[in-house]
Amino acid sequence: MTDGQNADTRTEREKMMAGDLYWSFAPKGADLEHDRAKCRVKLDAFNSSKGLTGEQQAERLDLLCDLLGTVDRNEPTFIEPPFKCDYGYNIHMGKDVYVNFNAVFLDCNLITIGDRVLMGPNVQLYTAGHPLDPALRNGTKGPEWAKAITIGNDCWIGGSVTVLPGVTIGDGCTIGTGAIVTKDVPPYSVAVGNPARVVKTLPRPGEASN
Repeated sequence: MTDGQNADTRTEREKMMAGDLYWSFAPKGADLEHDRAKCRVKLDAFNSSKGLTGEQQAERLDLLCDLLGTVDRNEPTFIEPPFKCDYGYNIHMGKDVYVNFNAVFLDCNLITIGDRVLMGPNVQLYTAGHPLDPALRNGTKGPEWAKAITIGNDCWIGGSVTVLPGVTIGDGCTIGTGAIVTKDVPPYSVAVGNPARVVKTLPRPGEASN
């Protein structure tokens, strides 16, 4: 094959969403830089909104729907400003989700959050990562990668929890304050610590509690 036949013709966004190495800064990542700049404008509008009256709350919901990939309008997500994210369009919220102050969602890949999830303040969801080889990493001139994060239904994520790339937290989980979640957490588990470890298994709906 020629070099042209071997060339990766995908956009940097397509590489990003595939979990492959991609460039997020210009010149290769110029489109992603543009997307992040658009997101900053939307974030500024959302974070400066008041949300005190019914009309203001409706305006804030409109801003949130414009910012995020999915928001249920009938049972909407409520996010306490300030809130930060990279792109917004990769964040998909279920019904009746509550996110407390100072959340940071680095949504370089999909962040999917189920129904009735509660998050304490300062929760950090990081889909983004960088090569360990410093020569390849090369500051802002090198590539990065991202892996999706999924949080199931009916979870409680305590304050200052950090969730790392590629993690799935199953339905019905409680993650203790300050935990750093580096691996998947099975459904109906309580996990605490750094790194987070399961310390208790909870009864599933319909099961008798021990």
